[in-house]
Amino acid sequence: LKEKLGLDFTEEFYIPQEVKELFAQSTSEKEKYYSEWESMFEDYKHTHKDLYDKLMKFLSKEIDEEYLTSKEFTSFEKDDATRSYSHVLLNRLKDKQLNIVGGSADLAPSNKTFMDGLDVFTQTNRSGRNIQFGVREHAMAAITNGISLYGGLIPYCATFMIFSDYLKPAMRLSSLMKRQVLYILTHDSIGVGEDGPTHEPIEQLAMLRTIPNLNTIRPADGFETSMAYKIALENKETPTALVLSRQKLVNLKETNEQALKGGYILKKQESPDLVIIATGSEVKLALDASEALEKEGVKAQVVSMMCQEIFDKQDQEYKHSVIPKNVEKRVSIECLSTYGWQKYTGLNGLNIGIDEFGMSAPGSKIMDHFGFTAEKIVEKIKQYL
Repeated sequence: LKEKLGLDFTEEFYIPQEVKELFAQSTSEKEKYYSEWESMFEDYKHTHKDLYDKLMKFLSKEIDEEYLTSKEFTSFEKDDATRSYSHVLLNRLKDKQLNIVGGSADLAPSNKTFMDGLDVFTQTNRSGRNIQFGVREHAMAAITNGISLYGGLIPYCATFMIFSDYLKPAMRLSSLMKRQVLYILTHDSIGVGEDGPTHEPIEQLAMLRTIPNLNTIRPADGFETSMAYKIALENKETPTALVLSRQKLVNLKETNEQALKGGYILKKQESPDLVIIATGSEVKLALDASEALEKEGVKAQVVSMMCQEIFDKQDQEYKHSVIPKNVEKRVSIECLSTYGWQKYTGLNGLNIGIDEFGMSAPGSKIMDHFGFTAEKIVEKIKQYL
């Protein structure tokens, strides 16, 4: 090209002098503006110290670690659905974490995501922290990405778990861009009941677990739900999918802060005969099954696998303490697709789940039909052993 055009490829050829001068002038002007802005901000820092401190907390997304592990935050008076625990936690956080904003895709009463006593964000009220996104799940997730990219705010959005399919492209971008977005996904299983197979997620949880840099958390009770919020607030470069039940779950005495490691032992056995791993509403079933098996001389160690992604990041020593290498008999219990559980249970493991679509009936009847009762799980495990 040089020979054909007869040109000398010097620096001047690439950057004409007039362009250099234009950029030099622009740089000089912007340095002046930036200097003026820094001076103004320094003045603001001293004349409006309280507002400045609040702004810095917003921009750093500072959290109160002590509060997030206190009984004030983690305790609940009654058994309830994890979507209801989530509602309580959001409302405990709203006055502590002033930069939390968000809402639902027209399902706030069902998702239980309204922050009580706070205004709705509108064209005329920009101070509202509740957002009414309307029935547009993909756009809702894209909007929360935008809010996160703006900086200083921690956005959440919510819908039914089944509609995570609509969220998927924007959720993937949250993970790709390392955005701190909280996805609240309720009605997490066949426990939805009469809404039927169109609204009962089966394969969606496995799908979420395949997205890189997304923490997918399915808590078993109120305490685990509080730990899920702690994880979501701590991870500033990782979005969180919080997968919550419609049906009431019992607050378990066994749950504890080890939940922050993703998977942990709820019932420990010396030289166990098998390990039972469960999530969400099935954790109580696993504990009940373990008690029944123990009466028949079978020692079952019970593990709550609240978040696979976080558990997988733990060191080998910890992981082997939770799921011992020498225990070949392993069972997973989750009333959704069994896809992916083999990495914990192995080729010879028993994966109790649902690899077909659900049906329409009261939630408890569907659970019984698909074998999600302590008695039926015990029978399956005995046959497996």
